[in-house]
Amino acid sequence: MISLTSLAVAAAEGAAEAHEASGGLLQDVSFWVTLAFIIVIAIFARAGMHTMIGSGLDKRAQNIADEINEARRMREEAQELLARYQRRQHEAESEATAIIEQAKKDAKRMTLEAREKIEAQMERRAKAAEDKIARAEAQALSEVRGQTADLAIAAARTIIKERMDTGAQSAFIDRAIADVRNKLN
Repeated sequence: MISLTSLAVAAAEGAAEAHEASGGLLQDVSFWVTLAFIIVIAIFARAGMHTMIGSGLDKRAQNIADEINEARRMREEAQELLARYQRRQHEAESEATAIIEQAKKDAKRMTLEAREKIEAQMERRAKAAEDKIARAEAQALSEVRGQTADLAIAAARTIIKERMDTGAQSAFIDRAIADVRNKLN
């Protein structure tokens, strides 16, 4: 209020100087502007406008302070969220790395197992082929022996037929055939 009064006094002094220079106070425009300004200021002071303006400014300052506090709180929350998401991202990266390492280990293990199975299968097939060859050899040998025996019998029949009579031939052939069969089986 004191500052408004001093302002009004300064304005009045300025108006008085202007009046002296122009010749009449009522003729001077600056006097009337100053007077109107003083009246408006007095009305505002009487109505408590300075307290309303002060309280309005205080409310505005409080709103700004509240907004700043809210912004700080939101910033802290955002930093906490960022830290949490960074931790989650780090955990996810660690988990992904662990999964990849486990997959590599599993792939190596499966490769070794597959290689062992293939080698075992190849050994079984080689053994089966060897057994099949051995059976074929045995069968071929048996067939050759059978054919050799048949040829020997046929040759012996022919030789005996030429050298023996009919009755002795038959007894001798039967005995020889039975003897050969017993030896081969």
